[in-house]
Amino acid sequence: MNKIKLALLALAMPVVALAQGWPANYGGVMLQGFYWDSFVDSQWSNLESQADELSCFKLIWVPQSGNCNSSYNQMGYTPVYFFDHNSSFGTEKQLRSMISTFKAKGTGIIQDVVINHHNNLGVNGSWVDFPAETYNGVTYQFKSTDICANDDGGKTKKWASENGFSLSANNDTGEGWDGCRDLDHKSANVQKIINAYLPYLLNDLGYAGFRYDMVKGYSASFTGQYNTKAGVQYSVGEYWDGNASTVINWINGTKVNNVIQSAAFDFPFRYNVRDAVNGSDWSKLGNASVMSNASYKRYAVTFIENHDTEYRSSAEQQDPIRKDTIAANAFLIAMPGTPCVFYKHWQDYKSEIKNMIELRQIAGIHNMSSYSKYRSNVNYFANQVTGTKGKLMVVVGKTELVKPSAASWVEVIAGHHYKYYLSPSCEVAWADVASGEYEKAF
Repeated sequence: MNKIKLALLALAMPVVALAQGWPANYGGVMLQGFYWDSFVDSQWSNLESQADELSCFKLIWVPQSGNCNSSYNQMGYTPVYFFDHNSSFGTEKQLRSMISTFKAKGTGIIQDVVINHHNNLGVNGSWVDFPAETYNGVTYQFKSTDICANDDGGKTKKWASENGFSLSANNDTGEGWDGCRDLDHKSANVQKIINAYLPYLLNDLGYAGFRYDMVKGYSASFTGQYNTKAGVQYSVGEYWDGNASTVINWINGTKVNNVIQSAAFDFPFRYNVRDAVNGSDWSKLGNASVMSNASYKRYAVTFIENHDTEYRSSAEQQDPIRKDTIAANAFLIAMPGTPCVFYKHWQDYKSEIKNMIELRQIAGIHNMSSYSKYRSNVNYFANQVTGTKGKLMVVVGKTELVKPSAASWVEVIAGHHYKYYLSPSCEVAWADVASGEYEKAF
């Protein structure tokens, strides 16, 4: 009997291990495979054609791929269908082909999961006519009673009352958004649908993990519950806040049985880089972030730009990194946490970013690596990071003012306002890569 119990436990362990937010000691780098309105560059067929070139990224986050029931291009943030994945980025057949091709190259595709809110069909001006969808013989459909009682500041309740519908008795468990109907995650029907949708993404379409949109919109506990049910390995939430403690509180809020169930985008890290670069004060890179907290850097998905912060146009400037883009990426890729490179930055600096990723791998840097400050002031910032195979030093700013010991460090790459140094033992591996002997280096 004990042998049977042990065997059953062994079978169960991989599933449990998967549902722990983000892997420990993870060395991969992620790419955000889109920018706002990237309907050509981020077509599934276009991304698939770049699978070899993009294989340096172990994860690629792509737009929400469900049908948004629109006659014009949609980025996916107003979902209508969960089980129909023909979208502005391609057909479901093309989506499946892309995911399969990247998987064969060792790259997992991360789906943008939008479950804070849901859009309806809007026939005859309805606010609550959600479509019925059948998957594996089961029909799923959101009802008016799945909408939060205080949705849209009470406007939805007013419309529902005037048209003979009822909403949920529960208020929203997070911030509201008036672009669609906010879902009540306390609803048994909402939970039933989402608990079918997420495994479908993983086990049918073949996604590797989830990027949860607008997680400020509902309690963190639901992210934990959904991930535990789905058994997902990679989960990251968009908790848009510049305070590291607040983001960490959200991460802790995803715990199930005292185990964290999701990583979070490190917005504090991003704002530190923005302030350092745009304000010409490199010392700000030392400010607090999720990554800088030794207990939570495993769960920090670091980034410096995304589709919500990028410069779009003179009329829609947003909050971009305005200079030193490649130096900012050099700092991002050298540090622990899981770096997420923005697609436009990759397009502009492919060879340099690829070199940075290779050097990160050569040193064996992962999301839990230790690091220490080497030098810092307004003019420059230098950190030394200890990986499993050696050390890497990143210097940004006026790099000529920082001169590491030649006995301990070898300069390997340099560009505008950045330099990378390796410890001598690692430099041999980099020399092999630079000479084309890639197989020997890894």
